[in-house]
Amino acid sequence: MILRSQHYLKVKKNYLKFLKSQEVLSEPFRDKIGQLNDFYLPLSNKIFKKYTLNNKTKIIGLTGGQGSGKSTISNILRIVLKYGYNLNTVIFSIDDFYKTFKERKKMSLKVCPLFLTRGVPGTHDTKLLNICLRNLKKSKFTNHLIPKFDKSIDDRLPKKKWQKIRRKPDIVIFEGWCIGAFPQKKKDLLVPLNKLEKEKDKKKIWRNRVNNELSNNYRKIFNLIDEFIFLRVPSFEHVYRWRLLQEKKLRATSKGKKTMNDIQVKEFIMYYERLTKHMLKNFGTKADTIIQIDKKHKLKSIRFIK
Repeated sequence: MILRSQHYLKVKKNYLKFLKSQEVLSEPFRDKIGQLNDFYLPLSNKIFKKYTLNNKTKIIGLTGGQGSGKSTISNILRIVLKYGYNLNTVIFSIDDFYKTFKERKKMSLKVCPLFLTRGVPGTHDTKLLNICLRNLKKSKFTNHLIPKFDKSIDDRLPKKKWQKIRRKPDIVIFEGWCIGAFPQKKKDLLVPLNKLEKEKDKKKIWRNRVNNELSNNYRKIFNLIDEFIFLRVPSFEHVYRWRLLQEKKLRATSKGKKTMNDIQVKEFIMYYERLTKHMLKNFGTKADTIIQIDKKHKLKSIRFIK
């Protein structure tokens, strides 16, 4: 479907307005109209066509390493789908389903101390997430609440601050760094990947539990996703650089709240390293669409696989 001129102009206007609001805390966006025409419009058109197959709610899994631009891209897709295709789109992150600090503390004492730190499979409330996705896909829609997690306090916000969904969505953009991830082979877990694993997971309890979570609880959730979009970053080193940028933004917008310094960020992403590298190497076989991100954080190419 080619957008009519009036729809395109609405998309363009709101797209540029959104980018301007984002540039306050980050580098200027490059080739804005080119990126809109070459990436966001074709991708939105693909999502629209998927929806019109049966006009039922479609869940789009948007995955990519930390700092790859998932939140920004999600919001741009919502703008295009709204003003270009008249589709009601809901966005939320797997991060919003992190277990509470109290729950992770209990898990860290019972299973492994590393589970106190949010991030890897096993630190999300998979039961709540499963219920949420199933409810959003139901033909008979009822009002629904989606949790909110505040990273600056490392805990879930009270229910009164959760996202309220009062209208059945046409499209759900479900974004997160490990969405769609599948388990590694047992032999690939034997050798520690970094200092964290070598010193704090000597018995491989943490690695194996994460892998088992992917095999069971997370597989059930990812099976509910209709379309996978993979943001492929140049390397894990860029994940570190871009995660530093994210933390700088957090410092600017969360004055008085807890944030991490550069050394803490480096230690923090060690928790994500194994699975991020695994996905960089293997997720291309599962993705429906692959968007390559270049070293300057710009969308470089798009490939529709299925």
